Amino acid sequence: MKFRVVAIVALWVAMFAGSNAEAGGPYGSINIGNWKGGAYTDQTGAFTHCAAGSQYASGIYFMVMIDKGGGWSLALAHDKWSLKTGEAFPLTLTFDGQQPFNVHGVPIAEKLVRVPMPITSSLITQFRKARAMTAYTQGQLFQFNLDQTAQLLPAVLNCVEKTRRGGIANVGDFVVPAVKPVVANTTEPSGAQPAKPDKLFTQTGTGFLVSTNGHVVTNQHVVDGCVGDIQGNLTGEAPATLRVVSTDETNDLALLQVPGSFKEVAKIKDKAVQSGDSVIAIGFPFHGLLTSDFTVTTGIVSSLSGLLNDTRFLQISAAVQPGNSGGPLLAASGDVVGVVAAKLNALKVVRATGSIPENINFAIKTGALRDFLDNSVVPYQISDAKTELKTTDIARNARAFTLLISCKAKPKNETAKN
Repeated sequence: MKFRVVAIVALWVAMFAGSNAEAGGPYGSINIGNWKGGAYTDQTGAFTHCAAGSQYASGIYFMVMIDKGGGWSLALAHDKWSLKTGEAFPLTLTFDGQQPFNVHGVPIAEKLVRVPMPITSSLITQFRKARAMTAYTQGQLFQFNLDQTAQLLPAVLNCVEKTRRGGIANVGDFVVPAVKPVVANTTEPSGAQPAKPDKLFTQTGTGFLVSTNGHVVTNQHVVDGCVGDIQGNLTGEAPATLRVVSTDETNDLALLQVPGSFKEVAKIKDKAVQSGDSVIAIGFPFHGLLTSDFTVTTGIVSSLSGLLNDTRFLQISAAVQPGNSGGPLLAASGDVVGVVAAKLNALKVVRATGSIPENINFAIKTGALRDFLDNSVVPYQISDAKTELKTTDIARNARAFTLLISCKAKPKNETAKN
């Protein structure tokens, strides 16, 4: 691995210094977690840019660079690539599951591609504040944890400013020390009570596997507000830490990933359900209070639209409770026809109408789900099975791909979700 990194760094230097072997660097140091780098020069010894890079388990080497003029770039290198310089290299970059950027990188060498980021572009704006990034190219999806960019980017910028000001001979450690928080006056006014920290509670929901690579679908509100790790586990198995890949707040969907590979995954029904079709909801309502196992409830599709004729949703009669959110809604064939999302807020309806609603619950249709997975570049399986299974068989099959999802979260003022 090390000889590959050295070769990539040499390409990185040559990228801005020409092919002359006298070009050099790094001078000084940027050392933040797995990110390593510093200042670089051309063959005359003149400063050209500052950069830092990190090797990922996928085999890709990811770099961030600012040239002496303040221009930003990203660069990606992989020892299995065979690129042709000068040819367009299409990339789809997605930050924190937001709207993807379709960009064209510039192959600088056989295994190295550069992605310019104009200072005024929305691309650089998203990159600066993102916690995670995915890059899709040549049929492969690469994932990057950007948690340390809050420290990395100021260090690279400091490298440029410090080197321009003092020259290569005077460089050192470019890492910018963290600013210590100002200690506020803790003296309380007479009679005032000190503020109490928010008490965390356990937030639970349901998710289901959609790819053999461990991609899990759930509701966005299931992971919204989570503090610390998000845990997920199949029934009877130890919990594992889930990573948030992307979220869609508008459609209340979230994509997580659990380490490992899986043989059994949920299949999405190719054809949409119709009003009156039988459905089965699988989930973990009131986990630990009612049961530690998942529950199975049956019903029908009551309507092909949700509240106020929202066509993204199905109305279902299958009973769901807090904790069912994000779980699979299955057809009689055992295939997914929706993602359980919410139940009607009974108290609000009572106040408005004086009547207590019964069995009015909602699920996100597979059209929105498939669009979300396509945008997240996740391979999923579809099915056109027509054979109806017994509910017991459907539940047994679902056990292999339905997960309990939990985390610690701060109390919310109000929620109408499950």
